[in-house]
Amino acid sequence: MKKNINEMMNKTVELLNIPSPSGYTFAAIDFVDNFFKSLGIKTKKTIKGALIATIPGEDNSNAYTLSAHVDTLGAMVKEIKSDGRIKLTQVGGYTWNSVEGENCIVHASNNNTYNGTILLHQASVHVYSSKASETKRSEDNMEIRLDEVVKNSEDVEKLGICVGDFVSFDSRTQYLESGYLKSRHLDDKACVGILMAVANHIVSEKISLPHDLNFFISNYEEVGHGASSGIPENTVEFIAVDMAAPGDGQTSDEQKVTICAKDSSGPYDYILKEKMVSLAKENKLDYSIDIYPSYGSDASAAMRSGANVRHGLIGPGVDSSHAYERTHVDAMKASVDLCVALVQQEIKK
Repeated sequence: MKKNINEMMNKTVELLNIPSPSGYTFAAIDFVDNFFKSLGIKTKKTIKGALIATIPGEDNSNAYTLSAHVDTLGAMVKEIKSDGRIKLTQVGGYTWNSVEGENCIVHASNNNTYNGTILLHQASVHVYSSKASETKRSEDNMEIRLDEVVKNSEDVEKLGICVGDFVSFDSRTQYLESGYLKSRHLDDKACVGILMAVANHIVSEKISLPHDLNFFISNYEEVGHGASSGIPENTVEFIAVDMAAPGDGQTSDEQKVTICAKDSSGPYDYILKEKMVSLAKENKLDYSIDIYPSYGSDASAAMRSGANVRHGLIGPGVDSSHAYERTHVDAMKASVDLCVALVQQEIKK
C-alpha cells in the first residue's frame, strides 16, 4: 500500500499541474483516462466529456459509482481593454481577493498560451495611494497584466487572444516532507488522485468485487451540473469523493476522511452514511462527520437531475477551500481505505 500511496501523491501532483478550468478539461480527462487504461480498465467518455471507467464485479446489475471532478476554478476573457489589459469573468465560485496577485495562463483560441498576472487595476500604492487597499475587488476592477509587449487592444488581438478564451490559475503545487500537500485545485484533483489509487489497489491486489465498480470523473462540477447526466445506469449507490472543508464550527480535519451528513442540497442518504461510518470504525480510520451549509457536490447534481440512487459524500479535509488549499497525505490515504472497504460490501436494495 505504501508504494500505491506514493504513486497516488505523484499522480496527484502531475494532475494538479495540468490546467483544467470547467469547460477546458480535455488534457486532464485524457491524463486520467490513460492511467485507468494502463491498469487494464475499460473506459469511455460521455458526450458531455466526462470519463467513466469500470472494474467488473460478480453482479453487473447493481453497482457502486465513485465520482470525483477534474474541473477547477478559472476564468474566461470578458473584455480586452484599450490599454492592453484583460478583464475577466469567473468560472466557478471564488472571491476575487483569493486570486489577486496570482500568475495565470491565457489559453488563446489559436492554441497558443500566454502568461500573465491577475491584479487590481489600482494595484500600485505609489500611484493610487489608499485606493490600492480600500477598493473592493470585483469583476469591474480586476484584470490580467499580460507578460507580452502590448499597448492596446489591437496588440492583444494580434496574439490570437479573444473574448471567450479560457484562463487558468497557477496551481503553485508543493508536496512537503511533512505530508502536507498545498496547491490550488485540491478541490477536486486530490480526490481524483484518491480514485486512481483505489483503482490501482483493487487491480494490483486482485481484489474480487461483489458488484461492478464505476469511476465517474466529471468535468463540470464547479459550475453545478457535473453529474447531472451520464451516470452509469446500473448505479445503486453513488458516492461523490470531494473535499471536506475545515473551519469554524466544522468537525473536518486535514488529516481525516470526512463523511458528510448534509450540505446545501439537503441530507445525504442515511443508510449509505451509516454504512460508511460503520466501515470507518471497523477499519479504525481517522474520520469525522460534518455538515456544510455552503456546499454542493456531484451527488447533489445527480439527485437534482432525478437519479434514483442512494447518494453519499466523503473526502479528505482541505483547508482554505477555493483559495490556496492544503490537505495531508493521511486524509487522502484514509479516503482511499474507506472507498476500498465500501466497494467490497454487498449492496442491499
